[in-house]
Amino acid sequence: MPRFYPSQFACLLIAVLNFHLVGLNNDGYAASPDPKPAPNVIFILCDDLGWGDLGILHQNESTHSKKFATPALDAMAREGAQLRNHYCPAPVCAPSRASLLLGVHQGHCGVRDNQFDKALPDNHTLATVLKTAGYRTAIIGKYGLQGGVKGDTSSGLSQRWSAYPTKRGFDDFFGYVRHVDGHLHYPAEDWPLGNSENHRTPKEFWHNEQEISQQLGRCYTTDLFTAYAKKWITERSRDDNTAPFFLYLAYDTPHAALQVPTMEYPSGRGLNGGIQWVGKDGEMINTAQGTIDSFRYPEHTGKGWSDVEERFATMVKRIDDSVGDLLQTLRDLKIDENTLVVFSSDNGPHHESYLKDVNYAPTSFQSYGPFDGTKRDTWEGGIRVPTLAWWPSQIPAGTIDRTPSQFHDWMATFADVAGTSPPAVCDGVSLVRSMTGNADRSASKVYVEYSVGGSTQPYDDFEKRKRKRKRGQMQVLMHKGYKGVRVNITDPKAPFEIYDLENDPSETKNLADTSDEFVKLQQEMQDRVLRMRRPNETAKRPYDQLLVPSLPGGPMTPGIIRSVAKGSFDYVPDFDSIRNQRMTLLTITGVPNLPVTSHLGNEDRVYRYIGFLDMPADGEYRFELQSSTPSFVRVHDAILIDNDFHHDASKKWSTRIRLAEGRHRFTITMLAKQGEPMWYLTCHAKGDSSNDLTDGGWGIPKP
Repeated sequence: MPRFYPSQFACLLIAVLNFHLVGLNNDGYAASPDPKPAPNVIFILCDDLGWGDLGILHQNESTHSKKFATPALDAMAREGAQLRNHYCPAPVCAPSRASLLLGVHQGHCGVRDNQFDKALPDNHTLATVLKTAGYRTAIIGKYGLQGGVKGDTSSGLSQRWSAYPTKRGFDDFFGYVRHVDGHLHYPAEDWPLGNSENHRTPKEFWHNEQEISQQLGRCYTTDLFTAYAKKWITERSRDDNTAPFFLYLAYDTPHAALQVPTMEYPSGRGLNGGIQWVGKDGEMINTAQGTIDSFRYPEHTGKGWSDVEERFATMVKRIDDSVGDLLQTLRDLKIDENTLVVFSSDNGPHHESYLKDVNYAPTSFQSYGPFDGTKRDTWEGGIRVPTLAWWPSQIPAGTIDRTPSQFHDWMATFADVAGTSPPAVCDGVSLVRSMTGNADRSASKVYVEYSVGGSTQPYDDFEKRKRKRKRGQMQVLMHKGYKGVRVNITDPKAPFEIYDLENDPSETKNLADTSDEFVKLQQEMQDRVLRMRRPNETAKRPYDQLLVPSLPGGPMTPGIIRSVAKGSFDYVPDFDSIRNQRMTLLTITGVPNLPVTSHLGNEDRVYRYIGFLDMPADGEYRFELQSSTPSFVRVHDAILIDNDFHHDASKKWSTRIRLAEGRHRFTITMLAKQGEPMWYLTCHAKGDSSNDLTDGGWGIPKP
């Protein structure tokens, strides 16, 4: 078994580079020699809001007969950045929210497909990363990732929900725990119009460890979440103005049921207007009065619209009013210049009402915009989501960011603005460069995998070829400026349809096999998706058993590449994001009797080792890792072993993976405390426990 520690490699020192990183590094992390106070961060997530539901993205220029306005969101977009090519991780609620919080795409996420209420894995989250950076953290709104046993009514949160928000890094929680509870927008009220018992009865509503639904009479959730968010932000700003905050504000609208508020939006905005927290039982907010589910905005009535159309437009306008109210609150508190606000949606538009005997379709307002597809589709209408970023001191007004990005990039982005690094498990890259309009950045890994029954809706707006097309197993990859998409996958090697979204956003011209260029691109896509994901037993795919393709061969030099950086971290960081550090880059090879010196002294540091192993044959291989400090291993872009969040120096972590014959790239990143860490990594072919392929097998390509 190979053992790696300071004297492990007597080696030839090929290159030593000492430098201080300032400005912007190669991977898009915006370092500054004179850092400003860390900004507050607010992430606003809507439920089933389509790309076409924003005025500035579609409604304002639409020639459709029915449309509505979103003036506050339009103003936010004009004052900040529009992320025109931003994608959700999967076209439905639970996996999207899980990938967002965990900072990983669906090929690595522990919540996939339609696993509503499944426990969010106990790992790094947006909240833990920012809490480590000194932030106060809260979630207000819909959660749906709590775990536990369905129908369990035992007392005590630890027994009921293993992944309650306060067990995943959030200091405060105010909202719905269960996914289905968020289908109703009056938690304390009966609603006889509902199409099922579940859509007619009150729901549990939690504030930290207290169930408070009985105090929330006539509270409409969009108003309730907005009022509490304003209260929470104001208290954080006034109680401790030196500690930044992170707020995940997860609205449960405009998801069905299509319920509307009690009254008009209160006049004014900000600290002294708009929605206000009152704090009295039965009058918790200032709109908890009048008749529930009764108000329609006047501009949505008298136009010959159906009842459900008036309802849907009112729900979107209520979100618009609420966001405008929140932004004014930040201005009133004089923290707007140092607050990053992101607005997005978990997936494309829905086609439900949950009203008895009444249907709703997003065709009413073309909520899917210029695209084909809706919620549960992997066509653009199902996965491209309306996304805005607002940060007055940093994001120039009118910025248009057209670079593809996805939810897992927000972990890297928020870590970047907080002045820290994302954990190594994060699949994302920082979006700071592109959304501030300053420069190019590293490409995002935009990837979707999802499975569901049914078919794409047969709407006339959609290309005829896609109407009623079966969904089944679906997969999406963005690669070299093109979108690869597969639907109803039965053959694991089925080809991707390839689309040039810049010139064909409606995905009407499949470029696959139209030239040698796209034949080559097809193979690259097939290889890349297998190198960037891992199978999950709870969400099986037709391609799970395919071999991870090897890399092209070529001459190798025995050894491994080691990089080291000063820095004290609470977790294994993404090495490429480390900034403002004194670094020594070492290329070492297996030439005896020359010691390595890092020139870093006895300080905390991070090590990264990159090496290549040649697999002797196609097949299954077992890897085993033990390390003295937290560590993290990838093979190509796929997570191999995560020994970070739950690090145990006495434990051996193992995994099995199917690899093709040939060369594979491995990256091992780990923390060190005053000295180089010890780590043990072994690799054995299935059925061969005696031959460890890492023992003398490491190599690096010759220059």
